[in-house]
Amino acid sequence: MPEYLQKKVGIVACSGEELAEGTVSRLAALKVLEKLRPEDTVTICLPLFLAGGEGDRAFARFYPTITIDGCDKRCAYRGTEKYSNTPAASIVITDLAAENNLKKIEGKRELNVAGQMTVDLVADQTAQKVDELLGKHWSRREGAFSQPDAKAEDQVDGTAVCSCGSGIPVQVFEINGKKIEILALPLLLKGFYEQRRSPLEATFTELIAEVRVYNVIEPDMEADLAQEIAQAYQRYWQKNEENREQN
Repeated sequence: MPEYLQKKVGIVACSGEELAEGTVSRLAALKVLEKLRPEDTVTICLPLFLAGGEGDRAFARFYPTITIDGCDKRCAYRGTEKYSNTPAASIVITDLAAENNLKKIEGKRELNVAGQMTVDLVADQTAQKVDELLGKHWSRREGAFSQPDAKAEDQVDGTAVCSCGSGIPVQVFEINGKKIEILALPLLLKGFYEQRRSPLEATFTELIAEVRVYNVIEPDMEADLAQEIAQAYQRYWQKNEENREQN
C-alpha cells in the first residue's frame, strides 16, 4: 500500500560572505528552518548543490524551493534554476530592504539594527511563502494550521528515504552482494506510469536515462542495474493495472 511522503519546501540561501546581506540570508534561512517552520522545510547547501550534490539537486527537481539572495546577482536563484528547476519563490534582500525603507545593512559577523530587522522580515516572508506553497491556512478557531487532505500526487511507492537526508524516496537493489540506493526511482516509476508508458524496451531506455540524471552508476553494474530497474517498472505497471481493474 502506498505511503505518503510528507511534502516539504527547500530553502536555498545565498552563501556570499563579502556582503552583510549574505549574513542576513543565512540567518533568516536558519530562523525558518529551526524556529518558524522546522517541520515543513529542509536546507539545501548552495556550495554543495553547485558542486554536484545529487540529493540536493534531486530534491529541487521534485519539490518546491525558495531562494534567498543577498543581492541582485541572485546566485542562489540562478544556480537552482540551472542545475535543477526554477525556484517556486525568490527573495532578494537588497530589494526587500529598499521596499521597506530600511536603513543600510552593515556587519558581516555582527549585524547592525537594520540587519537584524531585515533578518526577521525575510524570515517572516519566507515562512509565509512556505505556507502558500504547501497550501496551509491558519485556523483562528483551532489556533493551528488546518491541514489539507493528502492528494494522489503526493503518493509514492518507495518505503525508504535517501540517506543523504534530502527526503527523496529511494529504491534499494542488491547486486553482487552490494546494496545500491537509486535516488528518486519510486517517483520516476510513478511518473512514467501516469504517462501510460508501457513496459517496453524503449520505455526502459528512457527510464534508465532519467535515473542517470540523479544517480552515478558504476560501469561494471550498469547492465545488471538496468535489468533490475526494468523489472521494477514491470512489477509496478502490473500491480497498478490490477488495481485499476479491481476499481
